[in-house]
Amino acid sequence: SQFSKSPSCLRASLEAILFDCDGVLADTERDGHRPAFNRAFDQNGIKEEWGVELYGKLLEVGGGKERMTAHWNDVGWPDVIPEKERAEKVKALHLQKTDIFMDLIDEGLIPLRPGVLRIVDEAIASGVKLAVCSTSNEKAVSNLVKVLMGPERASKFQIFAGDMVKAKKPAPDVYNMAVETMNLDKSRCIIVEDTHIGLGAARAAGINCIVTKSSYSADEDFTGAAMVVNELADDPATGITLETLTSLLPVATS
Repeated sequence: SQFSKSPSCLRASLEAILFDCDGVLADTERDGHRPAFNRAFDQNGIKEEWGVELYGKLLEVGGGKERMTAHWNDVGWPDVIPEKERAEKVKALHLQKTDIFMDLIDEGLIPLRPGVLRIVDEAIASGVKLAVCSTSNEKAVSNLVKVLMGPERASKFQIFAGDMVKAKKPAPDVYNMAVETMNLDKSRCIIVEDTHIGLGAARAAGINCIVTKSSYSADEDFTGAAMVVNELADDPATGITLETLTSLLPVATS
């Protein structure tokens, strides 16, 4: 491979980069989803505010609808949500939260993380395929990519998100769907994640993973990651490059 320092007979070329969305492309959990949940609660007469520290704990449950349900099952449901309407109200709140989250993106309040655009541009220039694989709402993920990266870059991405698969991360389903849909070779793909839940999904899918730590994940256990860094970084001299990612691919044993 032109990117690899190893002999090409031992290490394959990089075929695709599969990005998680929240915490990887942008630090959306703390500064996007959390305030969007709070605004949705306020607009529905729910007297609850998820602070920065509490939300870090709530993130142990993947998926927004599941997160609200688990939390209220634990601490008690808001008075304004009758027991018979819980599932329906949670679904409606989640849709509303997504709309608010989109507004925050459109207002430019959630920037991309360092190095993301540089890696994306390197990948496009080198013919490396790109996908976003996320438990978040498909509309929100697509909007984030389009608004923050621009329509030209966004057109190079395939999006696999939300309820497209039944089992959320750490199940490998969303990554397996990407591999099958895009006809990829798992041994030539790298996943970029920021949490142990995401890393678990990558490992279950059998795809090597680089972890870029985010606000809420810095202290998590990333055993089994191919590499762990604080960020991709804007400077290619010190940051992660396509050559770095290629070096993380498994070496052929034959």
